[in-house]
Amino acid sequence: MTYKEVLDYLFSQLPMYQRDGAAAYKADLKSTWDLMEVLGNPQKSLNCIHIAGTNGKGSTAHYLSSILQEQGYKTGLYTSPHFVDFRERVRINGVMISEADVICFVTQNLQKVAEIRPSFFEWTVGLAFKYFQREQIDIAVIETGMGGRLDSTNVVDPMVSVITSIGMDHMRFLGNNLLSIAGEKAGIIKKERPVVVGTMKKEVKKVFLQKALEEESPIFFVDDKYAKEDYHNRNRALTVKTCEVLNSFGLMIDQTSIDFGFQKVVENTGWRGRWERLNSNPRVVADMAHNEDGLKEVNRKLSKEDYFQLHIVFGSVYDKDVDNIIEILPNNATYHLCAADIPRSMPVAELRDKFDSKDLVSTPYDSVGDAVKRAMQIADNKDFILITGSTFVVAEAMLLF
Repeated sequence: MTYKEVLDYLFSQLPMYQRDGAAAYKADLKSTWDLMEVLGNPQKSLNCIHIAGTNGKGSTAHYLSSILQEQGYKTGLYTSPHFVDFRERVRINGVMISEADVICFVTQNLQKVAEIRPSFFEWTVGLAFKYFQREQIDIAVIETGMGGRLDSTNVVDPMVSVITSIGMDHMRFLGNNLLSIAGEKAGIIKKERPVVVGTMKKEVKKVFLQKALEEESPIFFVDDKYAKEDYHNRNRALTVKTCEVLNSFGLMIDQTSIDFGFQKVVENTGWRGRWERLNSNPRVVADMAHNEDGLKEVNRKLSKEDYFQLHIVFGSVYDKDVDNIIEILPNNATYHLCAADIPRSMPVAELRDKFDSKDLVSTPYDSVGDAVKRAMQIADNKDFILITGSTFVVAEAMLLF
């Protein structure tokens, strides 16, 4: 198989939550455990940090990976989804897995796992764990895909679990209130393994305290003084707390590595998609915020920008609470509505109806590319263009720059 044929197989023939939604969701981890067994249980050989949360888990994963690299540890990083290149999901010291290694893994295991019928996400988890094992990394930073308890990454026995934040997202699968969602995220807490929890409401903290008590797990909370900080500072505080916990359990992470890890996170890890500047004249920024809490943070960022006219390229998917998200969006913007090229995307006609009901100025477009190009055509150098609402809209937009 060629690399293209391997990707076509993974993307086209396998259930994929990001594309297909509920059709790809599995209600237990049996097939993941079966897959690990066939692969020789590579997860058992990994020293890892396991990260879950509604928002901030990607940021925290990249921060920790960068810091560990600065300290000299050979660091594996598994994140999802990817933006432009599938291989973004699996990195060692910031370097993406090679196309040859992706081909080799899939072709070697295609027949072995045929009866298991792994999902797209299970394949990528298996790929990452096996690759990290083969390359004998020192530590892996593993980001969950969705939830925690039933996420395919939740077959690891981590050095420490990290829970970044709890908000309303993926309610169809995780529950329609914060306590239910917290219960799903708490599923990554393992027996006698420490857990670090970000700033959150008192009633939500109780969910994690109870789970930690049941598992006899030491639990550490980030100081509440960071609760009113922006998400970068909250995630940094969580990262520092995690480093402190890792030090207390035998790792060596010094302040210099923490400082340089924060400074060089993009260089070290290839981090993308969070308030990323794609163009200067006019200014174009992309942010993958796709739920209420994420969009609130984007608004904070916008409030610090100086511009004449605001243009927002916006798209979403069916399982997001778009009605509540629209309530958060700025009233003074011109909206360019679009749908990413995946089945889960909310059609632009439906989006337009929702925006019209809120008296927001919007125009629908046939594609992300058309929306971005039109926004750039009518914006002048004093204007600001924001691309947001969906990871997949941002990913397609990135290809244009």
